[in-house]
Amino acid sequence: MVVTLQQHYPLLFTLIYSMPDKSYRLSDYDYHLPQENIAQHPAHKRDQSRLLVVDKTGDMLEHRKFTDIIDYLRSGDLIVVNDTKVFPARILGKKITGGRVELFLLEFPRQLSPCPEGEGWHEATAIALLKSSKRPKPGVTLHFSPTLTAEVVSYQEDGKANVRLHYRLTASTTDLESVLEAHGQVPLPPYISRSQGSTGEDSKRYQTTYAKHTGSVAAPTAGLHFSSEVLTLLQQKGVVVEHITLHVGYGTFAPVRTDDIRDHIIHREYISISPTTAAAVNRTKKNGGRIWAVGTTSVRTLEYATDEQGEVQPIDGVCDLFIYPGYRFRTVDNLITNFHLPQSSLLFLVSALAGRERMLHAYNHAVELGYRFFSYGDAMAIITKG
Repeated sequence: MVVTLQQHYPLLFTLIYSMPDKSYRLSDYDYHLPQENIAQHPAHKRDQSRLLVVDKTGDMLEHRKFTDIIDYLRSGDLIVVNDTKVFPARILGKKITGGRVELFLLEFPRQLSPCPEGEGWHEATAIALLKSSKRPKPGVTLHFSPTLTAEVVSYQEDGKANVRLHYRLTASTTDLESVLEAHGQVPLPPYISRSQGSTGEDSKRYQTTYAKHTGSVAAPTAGLHFSSEVLTLLQQKGVVVEHITLHVGYGTFAPVRTDDIRDHIIHREYISISPTTAAAVNRTKKNGGRIWAVGTTSVRTLEYATDEQGEVQPIDGVCDLFIYPGYRFRTVDNLITNFHLPQSSLLFLVSALAGRERMLHAYNHAVELGYRFFSYGDAMAIITKG
């Protein structure tokens, strides 16, 4: 089904699109979302979610299913996915007093040399959030299992804790990642409710099919829709698929608290682009192909790595690029994404790409038609270059 914005909003169309579509007021990025529109579980199959296509070139909305994304890409296009892997960052345990405590790792722990506790024991440091009835004091040891403990070293000014993990390897836990998998849970976003914690379904579905490099505490959710079958069909059509890495941090959930969105301090995240991927993106652009980013993480990574001449450079470092209306995109043409929270930095980004009013009207239309929102929700394709 195709609906033009002019048809759906006939009285507002002329006024809206004749005005500068740029605002820095936080309140201008709000929309009403009923609780029932927030997806609590994924679609029964990855590629069977709904797809709302926002075509800026023709001011059209199209309602499709995600497998139809193949129809919008053509031979010579290039699609960029984020191959970060979510690790079980949420660990439940007890204080020495017996009180419950939750340790939420904000980064994959940095491994140190074997610790002096004895053969088979190792140490790692990390920054974490602690949740308990009473905040553990520095020096207190938290117990998660006979083979995993954590010492609270100190607290930062913002309340985050510096912790030192002590873990012992066994026949079934051969490295730190497998230790966390044995004791931790999938760190689901706060808007997904699980009374008993994450499930086996979450362990499988809150991860992309191409996840490779461990380091995220949240999934790059636009990629959750891609099945191996869809990726294969795209490649058979002549679409190039390339990978970048951005380790999604807890800051992606941080609310914007400034009335002027330009005053918001964006979070910093690790990114990596290989020379092969950078060369493929540049070659595609030179040959007239379109660059499709899968998720806002891919957008930020590509744009951050683009130099003044418009070429993407290989990089291995930290990204703190904040994209909001007024930003000039240098590499990304089209975007596959999910529906984002009201007044969030991710909503600013998609508004910068397609226009604030266009995005808000598309969001309101999606709410009316029962689209499912956020991490486990439906998908959106934003086309700015046809």
